[in-house]
Order: sequence, then C-alpha cells, then structure tokens
Amino acid sequence: MFIEAITVSRFEVNTERKDKYNYYMEVPTLANIKSAKKRILVINTKTERNKAIKTKVKTYIKNVEAAVAAGDKTAANEALTACISEINKAASKGIFHKNTAARKVSRLTKAVNSVA
Repeated sequence: MFIEAITVSRFEVNTERKDKYNYYMEVPTLANIKSAKKRILVINTKTERNKAIKTKVKTYIKNVEAAVAAGDKTAANEALTACISEINKAASKGIFHKNTAARKVSRLTKAVNSVA
C-alpha cells in the first residue's frame, strides 16, 4: 500500500473561478484572510521598487566616486548633479530618510569639492 507523493507548486493558481482577485491571490504564506494576502502582494511590489531605486542611487554614487578618484572635476560635477537629483527623488518617495539623503549629498559634495 504505497501512496504516491504529489508535488504541488506553492504558487498554484486557481483558474476555475474568475473573480476579480482570485487569480492573483494565491500567495505562498500563512495568510488566510484575503486582505492579508493582498497586503503581501502590495508589500512585495513596493519592496521590488525600493530595491530598484536604492540600486540606482548606489550606481550614481559610484559614478561620482569614480570621477573623484580619476581627478576629473567637470565629470565629477556633472555626476554630482545627477546623483543629487536621484537621491532627492528617493528621499521624496520615502526610500531614504531626509537626514540620510542630506548626509549622502553632503559627503559627495565635500568629496567633489576636494578635487583639485
């Protein structure tokens, strides 16, 4: 008397019912309430967006630091203005605290001003 093990994906989707959210509501968590499942989906979306913006800011910061290391004043100034814009956008969206954004801008500006 053997029972076959049936493997089911944790992301199984119920396609029989076609109501508004049911197709997207199968989330691999312990949440049982529909609103909790929806919150999980929203949190995942926002987390991905925040990661993308943080990565973008880090790239701009690296560009400024590379220009400073190369000693190129004009390239450093151009990279700094673009970087400040991205940092301020991230702060306005709540990804960085305003003091964190100000600290990053201050340190980068100080580094660019130290280039002879």
